[in-house]
Amino acid sequence: MVRRLVVRRPRGRRFANSMAPTGWGDSTYAETAWERSRSAATRWSVFGGLLGLLIAMVAFAPAEWLARAVGSATEQRVLFTDARGTLWNGSAVVVLTGGAGSRDASALPGRFEWSLGFAGTGFALKARHACCLNDTVTLRLKPGFGRFSATLVPPPGWVGQWPSALLSGLGTPWNTLQLGGHLRVLSPGLTVEWVQGRMLLDGALDVELMQASSRLSTLDTLGSYRLSLVGNASRPGEPSQVRLITVEGALQLSGAGTWTANGFRFRGEATAAEAHAAALSNLLNIIGRRSGARSVISIG
Repeated sequence: MVRRLVVRRPRGRRFANSMAPTGWGDSTYAETAWERSRSAATRWSVFGGLLGLLIAMVAFAPAEWLARAVGSATEQRVLFTDARGTLWNGSAVVVLTGGAGSRDASALPGRFEWSLGFAGTGFALKARHACCLNDTVTLRLKPGFGRFSATLVPPPGWVGQWPSALLSGLGTPWNTLQLGGHLRVLSPGLTVEWVQGRMLLDGALDVELMQASSRLSTLDTLGSYRLSLVGNASRPGEPSQVRLITVEGALQLSGAGTWTANGFRFRGEATAAEAHAAALSNLLNIIGRRSGARSVISIG
């Protein structure tokens, strides 16, 4: 009997193919995508929060911001005190001063009220002041690259009127003259534009001093006067014209000047009606440089 010898070979260990998918790579990609998504969500959340904060700051900006802007633009000669409300709707007491450090000041009666809103590509500022403005006066404000313009949209008739005594708050020479009477402003429309630091005017504006008086004269009234400004920005190279005339009165004022990007220049004179020469002599010495019977006025 022959036995068959069967040799059994040991079975070797079988290792899994290292390239076989295990799910680890997919998990890593998913975690990376999730991290990126979370980072993006965080960034958008922060951006949204900052944007909301900015909108809230603008929407509820205090009226004091406008008050500071007015004071800075006028070199502290016009102040908005006791400002209330917001930048968009507010009120304040208007005070005229002689500038920083001056002790002279005059407060206008009542409260000046304003509302600011969007209008086309700019803003519309509507102002009301029961004592001094004729109904509602509108200013159209239009910012731009390197330029800014303000256009007066006046109500029918006069724009505003104020007691002349308020000018004493502006300091010298008004505090010396101590004027009586009243000021009135009229305009069919005026645009003031600032272009790269230069101021341009287009339109017209009249300032009338009616029934003026002064503590430097014994006369009850000196007269009535009109200062006219005609802007010519729409005609390049032609300066804006300024003219002063006497409407009526014992004190005769006249003069002319120009307003250009380089500044304001004015030349005029003051004389007295013959019957009132003695009563006006002291005032003529104050108004300008005395030259015989005339007082020469020179600005710029």
